[in-house]
Amino acid sequence: MARLDDPNTGHQGVTHASTTRRRFILLVAGTGVASRAALAATGSSVSQEDDRSGAAVSLGDSKLLLEFDRSMRSRAWHVRSQASGQSKQPLTPWAATEYLLLSDGTSLQRFGLQHAERESVDGPHGPGTRLTLSGSAPTGVEKTIRIELFQRYPGFAFYRVSYRTVSRQPIALRGWRSADIVLLSDTVAGGSHRVAANAAGPGFWSYCGSTHEDRRDWVQPVRDGFSQENFMGMTASDYGGGTPIVDVWRRDCGIAIGHLELVPYLLSLPVKQVDGGVGLAIAGPLQRVLAPGERFDTPESFVATHTGDYFTTLDAYRRIMADRGLEAPQPPQAAYEPIWCAWGYERECTVKLIEDTLPKARELGLRWAVIDDGWQSNVGDWKPQASKFPRGGADMQQLVRDVRAQQLMPRLWFAPLAAAPGSDLLHDHTDLLLLDKEGAPQLVSWWNSFYLCPAYAQTVGYTEELVRRFIGEWGFAGLKIDGQHLNAVAPCYNPAHRHARPEESVEKLQDFLHAMYIAAVAIDPQVVMELCPCGTSYSFFNFASMNQAPASDPESSWQVRHKGKTLKALMGPSAAFAGDHVELSDGGDDFASTVGIGAIVSTKFTWPQDPKPKDSFLLTPQKEALWRKWIALYNERLLPKGTYRGELYDIGFDKPETHVVEKSGRLYYALYAHSWSGPVSLRGLPAGRHRVRDYFNGRDLGEVSAPGAALPLAFERFLLLEAMPV
Repeated sequence: MARLDDPNTGHQGVTHASTTRRRFILLVAGTGVASRAALAATGSSVSQEDDRSGAAVSLGDSKLLLEFDRSMRSRAWHVRSQASGQSKQPLTPWAATEYLLLSDGTSLQRFGLQHAERESVDGPHGPGTRLTLSGSAPTGVEKTIRIELFQRYPGFAFYRVSYRTVSRQPIALRGWRSADIVLLSDTVAGGSHRVAANAAGPGFWSYCGSTHEDRRDWVQPVRDGFSQENFMGMTASDYGGGTPIVDVWRRDCGIAIGHLELVPYLLSLPVKQVDGGVGLAIAGPLQRVLAPGERFDTPESFVATHTGDYFTTLDAYRRIMADRGLEAPQPPQAAYEPIWCAWGYERECTVKLIEDTLPKARELGLRWAVIDDGWQSNVGDWKPQASKFPRGGADMQQLVRDVRAQQLMPRLWFAPLAAAPGSDLLHDHTDLLLLDKEGAPQLVSWWNSFYLCPAYAQTVGYTEELVRRFIGEWGFAGLKIDGQHLNAVAPCYNPAHRHARPEESVEKLQDFLHAMYIAAVAIDPQVVMELCPCGTSYSFFNFASMNQAPASDPESSWQVRHKGKTLKALMGPSAAFAGDHVELSDGGDDFASTVGIGAIVSTKFTWPQDPKPKDSFLLTPQKEALWRKWIALYNERLLPKGTYRGELYDIGFDKPETHVVEKSGRLYYALYAHSWSGPVSLRGLPAGRHRVRDYFNGRDLGEVSAPGAALPLAFERFLLLEAMPV
């Protein structure tokens, strides 16, 4: 997880140890036309079509072609390999895609191309090709773009962009833009899917990695008027952060952009429906004056193309970041076990209510018992509440023993980085507070608490001691680390912390969470560290500090499923993703949306009674029969330990919505629709004959032959299939 200073860029990033094998240099006159021979010498793709379209230099691979004209504008093509050779489909029109915003309200977009250099490179991402372009603007600013394509990641272009003043006059800036593109509609692009794109339904779908207080879907159709700023900082007092990627796709292909730095950046990735397509960009504020000779580097970014939905982009991003040392740990076996959580009783939960429910949880086949919010004296001090645990820690240890006596594993809820105003912690240590520019504390709304600064050593040390108490002293086997405030924090201006920059708090949140993780696994290497950033879009930078991720307060079954697909891409195809309490799904009982996608079963039922008759989660006899069946199906197959095959179906355009998990030589298909009747293609099956079974209803559906396997199917809500080789 360490960051290194890159001498090539002058800003915090990852070093690229590059070995040059071939180098070709092209000098381009600012107003002249480059000769065909000179362009060919760069290794760029050049054709008569390139000359007519105005392309001066190009760089491409088996999936992506990038072209640049003599003003350093660019456009992108999606490339397909066919039996007759390669074909290409327009992705974006010609545009100035990387430029500066000046303080006088204008922008600096046109740079005369003067130099192009192509070379072979090798490094953390394997062998590849680098194209470096440079040019200047009449105002005296020089722009350099370095683009890399690697064989390991076809269709994924790595960008580094820098600007330098070459005149004697300073340049006052107000912002910058990178990857400022428009994904053309199918109709405008002239693709082969024009009829399909004009059919009922949206022409585009999108994934946005940003967080919103209204907890909207991460995956949405792009309809007329669609617009999201996708700011990666705080969008409310305790909501913010995310994964710095946006992806928009049409039926035939899509395009994604994002940044590749190892820490969060306070920038936006706006997505907006426009005439003829959908606009995307990476946008950063920059109140700065560039002195003569000074250079400014934008964060390392990427542009990627793909077929299908956004899954392949996120999967490639995960592998790229792993090359650079940032990745989620492998989950222990215990992370896949099904969960009962006491939150059904909410904050009025007592030890007796928990202990009365434990035998039923064990009988149903559940393996975890989570002690949720309400056990603590207050948020911040994290001592057992005296009315529930009169002997303090000794009573908590006894509860842990009681849980284990029922052959269940105990997990404890807590919300670090939050402290109530009346807590002893804040009475004695106000220096821990994260403060804004005016010196005011930042509010954590749900618990009426204040933020602590994650970049302050005393905050880290205090929290590490809490973890040692919970795991080492009290004996819990896991922690449920909870709160939307844990996805990101605001810049900290507390003078007591002596931050070099206020943004240190933003960048070091991941280090704070990692310190907790290291403290826990040092005591118990098999500990389960669940992070639930309630309703937020998950910061990728925090995944290295957790080994289980829930659907994080889903508001629908659709959210359970698309969050599952997202996190299986970002954490790995066998990630320990939990569907969260099934009571949060459609109808309060949609286990199919958890089990079918390879997610861990979780429930918060109450039993044998519920002291909250108004909002009861009581396990009635009718519910118990259903719960028992689903939990048994889950334990029989343990699909989360299989490989989620998110590349096989497009979650937006393919109907019915289909998810696939591969495990032990079998493929498990989960189909979802309000109502479906018609043929369904079973993708991903190896060649040969396969027997297909509806494993929820225990029905054999016959045999299919692959490739090209399909079945006529009819169902309501869901259908779960198991395909076995004959």
